[in-house]
Amino acid sequence: MGFQTVINQQPAPAVEGDFASANPMATALPSNGVMVAAPGGVIVGRFAWVTGSLVTNAGADVPAGFIHRNQQAVMFDLLTEATMVIPEGFAVTIHNAGDFWARTTTVATVGQKVFASNTTGEIATDDAGATVAGFTETKWSVASPAASGELIKMSNWV
Repeated sequence: MGFQTVINQQPAPAVEGDFASANPMATALPSNGVMVAAPGGVIVGRFAWVTGSLVTNAGADVPAGFIHRNQQAVMFDLLTEATMVIPEGFAVTIHNAGDFWARTTTVATVGQKVFASNTTGEIATDDAGATVAGFTETKWSVASPAASGELIKMSNWV
């Protein structure tokens, strides 16, 4: 564990990938019995695509779902203080329904749609039906407002 370098005035509401409510949630059914992280691993708190049994944070169409933070990430470098990466070959659970905390790359207002980056799985927000270069519209919507780089609540039950 590293040395404390920041003191916040208020505790963080969550970490990206956390559940944002106790509403029902669902997981994507693996077609081959298990889904595992592709070479290079996958990042928790982002959208993911599945090819066969390999999960990545990049894809061309609508993502298979969102990677929830349920202690799947593992640190192999002893000098690393924290990680959100699920290493290659480790099992991955993808949620295709539920309410989650996610970090937005754009200003978010309640009711906007959530878009997934086709190269990183990161999140942007915009109006339904909008064209966001390099992003694909998902079935999730913004449930709490935030500035760019901050956490939002997103839901596909809205």
